[in-house]
Amino acid sequence: MDERHFAVELTRDRSYTFTARFDDQDLGELHVDETPPLGAGHGPNPTRVFGAAIGHCLASSLLFCLGKARVDVSDLRVRVHGTVTRNDAGRLRITDLRVTLVPAVRAGERERLGRCVGLFEDFCIVTSSVRGGIPIHVEVEPAAAENGTVPGDAS
Repeated sequence: MDERHFAVELTRDRSYTFTARFDDQDLGELHVDETPPLGAGHGPNPTRVFGAAIGHCLASSLLFCLGKARVDVSDLRVRVHGTVTRNDAGRLRITDLRVTLVPAVRAGERERLGRCVGLFEDFCIVTSSVRGGIPIHVEVEPAAAENGTVPGDAS
């Protein structure tokens, strides 16, 4: 198996706002926050970041396939609509994602989309991983707070 690793580190800024830093220093930072009333909405929440990851991965896979098929795509728009509902235990869960990809291609090339439309989803790492169910291993390693305060608290 060809394994590749990646890392993301999140640091709490305040309340529910975090800064995500990626193992590739050139990527910059991403600020994420929960929506009100829990957070202040200072960035996309994890649910929206998840939707963006799915949409971007599918778009990239489609563009790659269409490029190999020599189909010129002048623009590509992606809409991701998600549904969050409570499960039987009352916990919020993403229960449905609907992704619409709208590639702009010349009328004469539209019939050449068929092969890629049938293939591209399988090459999207994120979508295929989610559909297959990713094992997630979670550890909690408590650390002592400095001076009795918790970083990011506005006390």
